[in-house]
Amino acid sequence: MTTTEPKTHYRTCNICEAMCGIEVRYDEQQILSIRPDKKDPLSRGHICPKAVALQDYYRDEDRLTQPLRRTASDWEEISWDSALEEISERVRDIQRAHGKQSVATYIGNPNAHNLGSLVTIHKFRKSLGTNNHYSSASADQLPHHVANKHMLGHGSLIPVPDIDHTDYMLIIGANPVVSNGSMMTAPGFPRRMKAIQERGGKVVVIDPRRTETADKADEHFFIEPNTDALLLLALNQVLFADGLESPGHLSTVIAELDVFRQAVAAYTPERVAPITGIDAQEIRRLAHEMAHASSAVCYSRMGASTQQFGGLCQWLTITFNIVSGNFDRRGGAMFTTPAFDLVKITDNSNRPNTYGSKQSRVRGLPFNNSEFPVSVLAEEILTPGEDQIRALIAVAGNPVISAPNGRRLAAAFASLEFMVSADIYLNQTSRFANIVLPAASGLQIPQYDVAFHINAVRNTAKYSEALFPPTKGQKPDWEIFKLLGSAINQVDDDGITPEMVLDHSLRAGPYAEQGMSLKMLHEHPHGVDLGPLESNLAERLQTPDGMIHLAPQLYLDDLERLEQAFFGGTAATKKYPLSLISRRLPRSHNSWTHNSHRLVKGKTQCTLLVNSDDADGLNLQTGQTVRVISNVGELKVAVEVSDEMMPGVVSLPHGWGHDMDGTQMRTARLQPGVNINELTDDAVVDNLTGNACFSGIPVSVQPV
Repeated sequence: MTTTEPKTHYRTCNICEAMCGIEVRYDEQQILSIRPDKKDPLSRGHICPKAVALQDYYRDEDRLTQPLRRTASDWEEISWDSALEEISERVRDIQRAHGKQSVATYIGNPNAHNLGSLVTIHKFRKSLGTNNHYSSASADQLPHHVANKHMLGHGSLIPVPDIDHTDYMLIIGANPVVSNGSMMTAPGFPRRMKAIQERGGKVVVIDPRRTETADKADEHFFIEPNTDALLLLALNQVLFADGLESPGHLSTVIAELDVFRQAVAAYTPERVAPITGIDAQEIRRLAHEMAHASSAVCYSRMGASTQQFGGLCQWLTITFNIVSGNFDRRGGAMFTTPAFDLVKITDNSNRPNTYGSKQSRVRGLPFNNSEFPVSVLAEEILTPGEDQIRALIAVAGNPVISAPNGRRLAAAFASLEFMVSADIYLNQTSRFANIVLPAASGLQIPQYDVAFHINAVRNTAKYSEALFPPTKGQKPDWEIFKLLGSAINQVDDDGITPEMVLDHSLRAGPYAEQGMSLKMLHEHPHGVDLGPLESNLAERLQTPDGMIHLAPQLYLDDLERLEQAFFGGTAATKKYPLSLISRRLPRSHNSWTHNSHRLVKGKTQCTLLVNSDDADGLNLQTGQTVRVISNVGELKVAVEVSDEMMPGVVSLPHGWGHDMDGTQMRTARLQPGVNINELTDDAVVDNLTGNACFSGIPVSVQPV
């Protein structure tokens, strides 16, 4: 029986980058409803089904509530003291026997949505004394961070499309109608996109699939997977060849303009058109439209980033915005002024660029932002020798599902001498751990989005206390980091809480004179509106010489790799005639979101989209089961015939495959799907950045 009046709690959904404001009505420890917060200054009443599912994870009986130890046949519950004692003993023994580098960490995507994690991760990693750090960032973000670092001076100085003021938006390899932005926090993107069109503007989408965004756009062009860099080279070339370059107010701080002009000169629309599949005259028209629009922005994301030339793609996206005169300008690619200014706090202007300062032991891929690419993790575990990884600490991640060549990574984890996982569920990765620590999440942690306010299309700030305390033996991730640091290396608890760090940073930030503080955010539960994006690059630029570098040498050097790939000789006979790309589903995000029945109920979501011409050639029809085969694996999945796919290209959603090896996770009982990363090759990466390649995977499809 209800004993108290229902209460209302306002917070930000922490599942994806969109930062949607939600209104939670609750009674004691029970959630009554989750609705959109119409007063949130950024999301303005937008949420998606994933936000409503937050309540499912809070009350899920399959959530971990006590530390677990793996036994010969099952799991047994143990105390926190016992868990920490065993972790301390095993990790120290391994480092004593094999050196500091023998222990590695993996930090999963949910940590980016967790205030406590973000302000404690670095100290914990440093306490281990190892360089073997990995994270989900190298699955899809490295090309952005490397380009920002080399061109602008800081990896987190993110150019954000000012979509609320633009009149022309060119979207390459992204589907923000479903994602609501990625490296662009834009909740309610469909509404914002429609507003562009209603004010007489235009939206153009380039993608091998006619996505939900392409359906609502003014124009859509199919493009051959992995050729986006060629398209962007040609777009930049047209600006110079047709006298359209106009850097505007940035002219005095742009370096290497002539070097860049020469670098792109050979990539005419006529040269790249047969490879990209986009007509030369259309490429030229798009460049002219971008240059002549009163305001315009080019935004490229997942499809352009997670491919063999993802580094070039992000470099060329930035240059296209700069040379066309749409950088640091209203309606173009702009920069936030966040209340918690991580870029200013970690000022790099007087620090050496650490990109490539170390190389991975086996393949020699570059070290960046204090970690190695996740694409080398399996080989660093499986390859014998000095500094071989023998123990792993994974927090809030499921790389067996999210990283390339999942089966090889699973075999690598199974071979470890010791593994620790901190998570909210047993999953395809944590099942290999010796000790699993139960973490709090979602409604049980305080929330301030340190990372995503940097990427937002409007300056806002919002803080929410934890709605409910962790249950039973669960602990917030930041406490787990502190406990592990103390247990393994006797790191003293400094007594600093995430709220202390947040308050100090807010008070020292750009809105200090307006009284910005944690107290102010407590007084404004819906969030504080800090205004639209403003031209501010002059103050935020962090290159040592204060210049924007259009042509860093590493990009010029990488053009030779692109030349060899596309113009270096005759094409070999294709053993795998189709190209596989991934896709994002509206009711799906990370693998753990599939533990919510409301998000996976209904018809099967995990299907292989196949163009009708390809389906006819293979004698396939919707509902038929096929084998999809790549050079590293194969799987069986149901076909869905759809002309939203470009001929020659097929698509699977990411994040599925919950019954790998017959392991019956809860998600396998709901809707297991198949793991696209059983087909991705961890040996195929963007050599420039080390980022994994999930786009354009060569495959064949055969009827079962």
